[in-house]
Amino acid sequence: MLGYFFAALIGLALGTLGGGGSILTVPVLVYVLGFDPKLAIAMSLPVVGTAALVGVMSHWRAGNVRLQTAAIFGSVTMAGSFMGARASVWFSARAQLLILGTVMVAAAVSMLRNAAEAERLDSAPPHPALLLAVGLGVGVLTGLIGIGGGFLIVPALVILGRVPMKAAVGTSLLVIVLNATSGYLGHHGRESVPWGFVGGFTSVAVIGILAGTALVHHIPTRQLKHAFAFLLVVIGALILWQNRSQL
Repeated sequence: MLGYFFAALIGLALGTLGGGGSILTVPVLVYVLGFDPKLAIAMSLPVVGTAALVGVMSHWRAGNVRLQTAAIFGSVTMAGSFMGARASVWFSARAQLLILGTVMVAAAVSMLRNAAEAERLDSAPPHPALLLAVGLGVGVLTGLIGIGGGFLIVPALVILGRVPMKAAVGTSLLVIVLNATSGYLGHHGRESVPWGFVGGFTSVAVIGILAGTALVHHIPTRQLKHAFAFLLVVIGALILWQNRSQL
């Protein structure tokens, strides 16, 4: 029951903030529900992909999904995600958690960045080669530690690809769907995923997303984003502390 409560919270975060909530999936599965970290990473990818797919549908109706950009950027991230998943066998579970903790702190910093700064940088020339390099890196992280990577994809599309912010958010969600699918295929056959639990967890998260989307206009998003960023810092720091013997 506790797991479904956290699934709803993850969905609410995704629905109200438009991203970032899925990064909590692996910590919840490991530290709240007691799953092995490597299994939790494989389990998280269907959750992350399905949650992003729900978001894509609403952004598609609003015209905020750029298929060509998603196809080009997504092909690179999919390759990275599959490679990251296959390479995960060379990392201990503790090392993967250390990387996850570091990425959570980085995500918090990214969330606190001033959106106006990103818009000013958008006036710079596009950097397609650097954009694809970022995509490859995000993909590797998706396969390796089970995150969606939207907190990196959106700024990359805006700053390096000169994609407008709203279109970057919608397009990033489609890229995350592709990422998560490719990452899961990379893990397939290594872990025995409890699909009954994953299906229930994902369903509750989707309900949370729909509720968060309906509530977003009634909640002070700026304050919520700051609070969520603080939560990411705390959880990321705790993960790093608990696994510090690997540092």
